[in-house]
Amino acid sequence: MDRAQKAAMVEWIGGVFDKNAVVVVANGGLSVAEMSELRGELRKAGANMKVVKNRLARIAISGKPSEKIADLFRGPTAIAYSEDPVAAAKAVDSYAKKNPKLAILGGAMGEETLDDAGVKALAAMPSREELLASIVQTIMSPAANLVGAVTAPGAQIAGVLETLEKREAA
Repeated sequence: MDRAQKAAMVEWIGGVFDKNAVVVVANGGLSVAEMSELRGELRKAGANMKVVKNRLARIAISGKPSEKIADLFRGPTAIAYSEDPVAAAKAVDSYAKKNPKLAILGGAMGEETLDDAGVKALAAMPSREELLASIVQTIMSPAANLVGAVTAPGAQIAGVLETLEKREAA
């Protein structure tokens, strides 16, 4: 990697930390097949992963709020990132449970730094889609109750009329 490529990589890594809601740092000691499988799971979740050079990553985050996690960049290191605050954390945590070779080291969420427990807590949170579904359900519940309350008297009158009709017929 020549100097220009290194400069481009430093700029790219810095952009990842600036543009994404969450960046998870993991020990990337996986085989090529395992890394491909993990990347596939991350893509399904709307996240990405890249193995990075530690020195370039430390240079890229120097002077940024996420500089506190510079100590995590030791050994084979990969960063998983996503715009959705929980997508990358969920996918990496899920894969780490299946494959003990993958160790979550920590991460950054905006200006907050996360240790491995913080990333796991973030992974336990509901996803954006789950939160939106919950909000829609909460909004729709009173409307459904209102419809039931408005139509209930009509249903009761129909039941009374049906009973009277049966009595007359008998």
